[in-house]
Amino acid sequence: MVEEQQQQPKQRTEKEIAREKAKAEKLAKFAAKQKKIEEDANKSSQNVKKSGKKNTQNVDATEFQWAVDSDGRKDVSKMLPSTYSPVYVEAAWYEWWEREGFFRPEYGGRDLTYVFISNFLYVNVFNIFGVPNSKGQFTIVIPPPNVTGVLHLGHSLSTTVEDSIARWHRMCGKTVLFVPGCDHAGIATQVVVEKKLERECGLNRHQIGREKFINEVWKWKNNKGHIIYDQIRKLGAGVDWDRAVFMMDQKIVRAVTEAFVQMHEKGVIYRSKKLVNWSCTLRSAISDIEVDKKEIEGRTFVSVPSYKGKVELGVLAEFAYPIEGSSGEELVVATTRIETMLGDVAVAVHPDDPRYKHLIGKNCIHPFVQRSMPIIADTFVDPNFGTGAVKITPAHDHNDYEVGVRHSLPFINILSDNGILLPNCGEKFAGMKRFDARKKIVEDLKALGLYKGDKGHQMIVPFCSRSNDVIEPIVKSQWYIRCKDMAERALNAVSSGSLKIVPESHVKTWNNWLGEIKDWCISRQIWWGHQIPAYFVTINEPGRTEADPSDDTCWVSARNEHEAKSKAASKFGVSADKITLKRDEDVLDTWFSAGLWPFSVMGWPEKTADMQNFFPGHLMETGHDILFFWVARMVFMSQELCNGQLPFKEIFLHAMVRDAHGRKMSKSLGNVIDPLDVIYGISLEDLHKRLEDGNLDSKELSTAKAGQRRDYPQGIPECGTDALRFALMAYTTQDRAINLDVLRVRGYRFFCNKIWQGVRFVFSQLDNNLNEYKPEVDFKRYPDIETMTDRWILSRLGKCVADCNSGFSKYNFRQLTTALYQFWYYEFCDVYLESSKPVFFAGNQAVENGCSTKQIEIVRHILYHCVDTFLRLASPIMPFITEELWQRLPKRQNEMAKSICVAAYPEPEQYSFHDEEAESNAELIRKIALAKAKGSSTTKDSSEQCSEMMNDSEKNNCTT
Repeated sequence: MVEEQQQQPKQRTEKEIAREKAKAEKLAKFAAKQKKIEEDANKSSQNVKKSGKKNTQNVDATEFQWAVDSDGRKDVSKMLPSTYSPVYVEAAWYEWWEREGFFRPEYGGRDLTYVFISNFLYVNVFNIFGVPNSKGQFTIVIPPPNVTGVLHLGHSLSTTVEDSIARWHRMCGKTVLFVPGCDHAGIATQVVVEKKLERECGLNRHQIGREKFINEVWKWKNNKGHIIYDQIRKLGAGVDWDRAVFMMDQKIVRAVTEAFVQMHEKGVIYRSKKLVNWSCTLRSAISDIEVDKKEIEGRTFVSVPSYKGKVELGVLAEFAYPIEGSSGEELVVATTRIETMLGDVAVAVHPDDPRYKHLIGKNCIHPFVQRSMPIIADTFVDPNFGTGAVKITPAHDHNDYEVGVRHSLPFINILSDNGILLPNCGEKFAGMKRFDARKKIVEDLKALGLYKGDKGHQMIVPFCSRSNDVIEPIVKSQWYIRCKDMAERALNAVSSGSLKIVPESHVKTWNNWLGEIKDWCISRQIWWGHQIPAYFVTINEPGRTEADPSDDTCWVSARNEHEAKSKAASKFGVSADKITLKRDEDVLDTWFSAGLWPFSVMGWPEKTADMQNFFPGHLMETGHDILFFWVARMVFMSQELCNGQLPFKEIFLHAMVRDAHGRKMSKSLGNVIDPLDVIYGISLEDLHKRLEDGNLDSKELSTAKAGQRRDYPQGIPECGTDALRFALMAYTTQDRAINLDVLRVRGYRFFCNKIWQGVRFVFSQLDNNLNEYKPEVDFKRYPDIETMTDRWILSRLGKCVADCNSGFSKYNFRQLTTALYQFWYYEFCDVYLESSKPVFFAGNQAVENGCSTKQIEIVRHILYHCVDTFLRLASPIMPFITEELWQRLPKRQNEMAKSICVAAYPEPEQYSFHDEEAESNAELIRKIALAKAKGSSTTKDSSEQCSEMMNDSEKNNCTT
């Protein structure tokens, strides 16, 4: 590096001295504030943090004491409590699952170590000396939640679906890896931390500097990251925590650097000057997904960051450009962004518009900078819009950019990074804010007699979703990825069937997006993120022309500075001592590192055991709103960097979660709900307090509180994890949106109680001492089960098993949850349990009631068989209650599983019993019972009528 020449210190003015003094005072205040925060954190570190006050209104929240046995498992030797309590049921199990390693693919003694044979061959020791898992394997990685805050119900849906699928595959005997992680969320996190600094210390990131600001972000991450992971645990997700990854971990940094260097060396990544979405508040380019396009109906005043008053939008203004060399002839144009006229370089008209044909080829004069601008013909002009003449500002409009390229027009940028007009705008306007200049331009045009008036106009205005700033299209030198070839490969993967998208309706979206793809801008002018591993090269030789930072040939990419200097010396044919390097200060778009996620978490580019064993994965589950922004890019990056391999075989896109009224989840509406508040319950008062602790302004806070009062007047009742998971799965259809009523989750808490009470009854009938009951392995001892009710329930059980497996394999979770609910609630409990009671309650009078001890034994085995099967079927969705009850259930002799989460999932082949006659007769009785219940004055419902009628029909059919 060339040493900078020493300069004489400049004499500071009084204003500069005062500013420095004020800055020093702010920094001192900031340091004191941080010290206090750290002291408070140390004091409270020993306190257990809770999500909020529990709301136990209208809910029996009886809590029980529990203990653990010698191996750390929850003690289930005591009698099953009579009251269902999610607090009791969900205690201690997760810690035991984690301690036992059930969620690790190595569980059960599987050796996943690979031995290095050569550069191209790694051999699995387990497959040589052991027995490979004949059932196969299943790999899924969690879509990493942003570290910007806590999980909401949308995240809960995703986590529940993924975990339920993973648990199903695990119970089917497969080797399963479910990898958790957290995303650094570049812009989103930086904005949150900046707001925190401003609120607490009155400072912005530029005032404290890059290094201190990054330290503040790491503090934020370390505070929030464990909260997110705790939420994932509370949701019961069976992930392998030993493999948890944060997007800024060193192994991810290594992968990101390697990916960039490889792609730059191949020419897939290049640097160019193009039009980008620019946030003046963030002083950075942003991605399309971070742009909110809001419709403005007409004249509308909106708040824009850094402006004291509101800014008027939705106005179509008309003004005239004088025709050069004419005597007073003018060309009137219309625009909704009159401030950009300072960067106009031409006026375009339609070639067939008779009003302007005589002007094509002539010039008009810019009234403020005296620029001569050609009048050009272009078919993109709509003759019916405005005046039919369009001002062309190539450097600040997407359509105008294309026109500028077609007609080789100059690109004149008029805005600084923070939205201040540049000197090329003329002395009158230079240094003004863009929207302040808007007013000044109108005034000056009026003074010149060139302003022709304005009117309200409906339009779409792009806003930055992170800063609420109005987006400015600006030409900037940025890094890009060539996407055309990658998009073609991704399109072929889906069309050939190698990659499956569920629901299939999203294939059309996939094809449309990738068929019209443009190159991807991957650089961001922020501080938090993966710094771009590219170096600008300056050759220190006399006669060398100054290098252009927008010229891709003046850059080298490298894994470190030493490699960069070596590359530069080789590229430019000079010795290393004549080279000065400056690393790009920009960071990569968050979606770049996210695109590497399926293989970077496995250790790529190293040839790790996980990379060899678990890549490619099997399923990517996420929301359909990021199909292009994330899913497609994972496919791009994997095929580009992993020898053409797809990152996964299937994509399941869940619907977007909206509130009960169909509105998008938004903090300003007060409808963003923490899943822990549904699990444990929360009062309305504490819901309000959450809002007050956030970043909402007074108006947004008032609106949000009103929404909460309307939707949760009594707060949110305690529902438990199992009820929440079941509700989320029941809501998950293959539609584009689901309207989730949080209070409906309580209904599934009642379903949990139905399961609890049903199993308690079965326990009471198996034997006075459950340990003495010996369940039958199968029903071969009773080939002729004669009663219709017994044959019917076994037939329905087989149907439930088939529907559950089908629901999982086809991602039809409505079918899955309906099958479970229907079987347990309406068939097993309401009918079969009721019909079994006379058998058991007959006691010593069994023979007089027509029932023998053999029939009692059969019914007892059927009850056990139904309970054991149902608990296994429901376990992937409702892991806590099923574990609690299954652990207390007597085990068959051949049962080896320590936990239901690693027990065998019921397979349709094992439950092929089907009795068409019993099903038909039962359905007929059900219809008669329904009609009888409707026409009767009795208080009995149709299920009770059905149970009684089935018993009556079999009074004389019991075996003796």
